[in-house]
Amino acid sequence: MHAVIPYVTGALLFGLGVYGVLRRRNAILVLMAVELMLNAVNLIFVTADAAVRASLVGVQIESWAYPNGRPGHSGGVFALFVIVLAAAEVGVGLAIVLQYYRMRRAVHVDEVALHHEDEQVSR
Repeated sequence: MHAVIPYVTGALLFGLGVYGVLRRRNAILVLMAVELMLNAVNLIFVTADAAVRASLVGVQIESWAYPNGRPGHSGGVFALFVIVLAAAEVGVGLAIVLQYYRMRRAVHVDEVALHHEDEQVSR
């Protein structure tokens, strides 16, 4: 397997996610773009793990590094952690967006006030 194709695909997906975060006004679409970036990182983790495994054919495995005698799937483990992080991000992010929508009836990122009206008057 050529590792270049998944790396380029991951880079394109990550770039598309960055574009979505920078250009979108809707908070739901921004969250979707962040999810796209996280999935691109997952693809790169798993591809890097497979590429390293393919390049280490015939290399002696150290017994102290792998107690069961076989190397683990570290790229898959990192991808699993990223998936858990993405699920938590979606849960918290959607809760914040829904609460803001209930208050303001809009979820445009450009119109979100980051400070209270009282702070603005005192300055």
